[in-house]
Amino acid sequence: MSLKSSLMPLYRRSPAAVKNLFGTVYGHYLNYWRYGPRSEALVHEALERESWSAERWESWQGERLAALLHGAASNVPYYREHWRARRARGDTSPVDRLENWPLLDKSTLRANAAALVAEHASTRSMFKLETSGTSGTPITTWRSREALRQWYALVEARWRRWYGVTRFDNWGILGGQEVAPVDQSDPPFWLWNGAGNQLYMSSLHLKPQNIPAYVRAMDDHEVVHLYGYSSSLAELARMALDQGLKLPQMKAVVTNAEPLEPYQRTVMSEAFGPTVHSSYGMSEAVAAASECSDGALHLWPEVGVVEVFADGSDERVPSGSAGRLVCTGLLNPDMPLIRYVVGDRGALEPSGSVPVACGCGRAMPRLARLEGRNVDNLVTADGRKVFWVNPVLYGLPIAEGQIVQEAVDRIVVNVVPAAGFDDGTKSEITDRLRLRLGPIDVTFKTVDAIPRGANGKFRAVINQVPSSAGSTGSSGSTAAAASSGTTE
Repeated sequence: MSLKSSLMPLYRRSPAAVKNLFGTVYGHYLNYWRYGPRSEALVHEALERESWSAERWESWQGERLAALLHGAASNVPYYREHWRARRARGDTSPVDRLENWPLLDKSTLRANAAALVAEHASTRSMFKLETSGTSGTPITTWRSREALRQWYALVEARWRRWYGVTRFDNWGILGGQEVAPVDQSDPPFWLWNGAGNQLYMSSLHLKPQNIPAYVRAMDDHEVVHLYGYSSSLAELARMALDQGLKLPQMKAVVTNAEPLEPYQRTVMSEAFGPTVHSSYGMSEAVAAASECSDGALHLWPEVGVVEVFADGSDERVPSGSAGRLVCTGLLNPDMPLIRYVVGDRGALEPSGSVPVACGCGRAMPRLARLEGRNVDNLVTADGRKVFWVNPVLYGLPIAEGQIVQEAVDRIVVNVVPAAGFDDGTKSEITDRLRLRLGPIDVTFKTVDAIPRGANGKFRAVINQVPSSAGSTGSSGSTAAAASSGTTE
């Protein structure tokens, strides 16, 4: 049992002041794992590497990848058995070439988590992380203290220092962890982690009547930067603006766990100030990215190697095309995840013979776009799977929107309308959907807010078509909470 789970029964029975104490104590525990005497040096080293050329990054990453692959084939029981079986069949493929390794899916990781830990490592001396798991079954990984400290140095460098803030500033996070009972009607809907200078606010209590209390909490704790789910931060901003509330102006607002839609960026910028940035990551820590001043989403080469594969096959797509993101982590040789199918879709910036530097001056690789989960797709009568339907809502007077496919020929659009939403808006959305899906029936439901899941996350696309009709099911959004520096 983890420290957090063992304390939860007592936490739930405690008054607010004691809950803050719990949060601070747990914050000290996390600080012990995440930061050490060399943390600041690691931050500066990460920032200095950003001046490297693309060629130097490629060479540096290649050396670490080859060492990781050799170590995994020799010292990790799951991978060692894989290569033993291949050698017994006469396969002489070199282990230091990434293309010779199989893909690792989430179900295989769940079933073989302990066998993916290197023999020289002990899970008893490592930090255990669990994702919420889209199937209801959590994914468990372990990380050494050294790997955690390297990760959080990168977080500090590229999710804070890029935007002029540090972990020593007071900051807030809007997340799905249990802070107060879901049915609690009176504040506080947050706790203060004094060890992390962090106001952890519940995304599960965002209702119009609660918004003034959230604004006061941010003012009282002098929060200067925010981190959280894109949809939750946008909802907080929208409801505060609707009520004419003056929100504290932030040095930075960084979104995670969900793609940042243009209309969400707009409302957040109006509410909190123009410094809104998207990020990408996951608790398995095999890939991460942050948005630079030029608007590009730069991958962190130290974290992992990112490939893009076609849907329904183990073939890589052409440079610049979208597909399944497959990532090989470099930070955690004690539990290496090689060619791990993270469950997200996206595209890398095309790479030419002469890499083009970003306007920010960095030659770090870039994500051209993120498209949400692999299974966030709609299906058509002729058997096609249509990804990335979110743009059908772009540029229209809506505060929030959700597309639900109830049948191959039937779509329901849940809409939180903004000023100017009318029948013409509905017609435009219908036309855009039919352009992608063919002749379908589209109905609209006007709602006060789009429902969140138990983890507080927002699902922009839901496919309810049975798998026999071509659906791959439905899923929540990208999970990155464990990478956010929270009190989880």
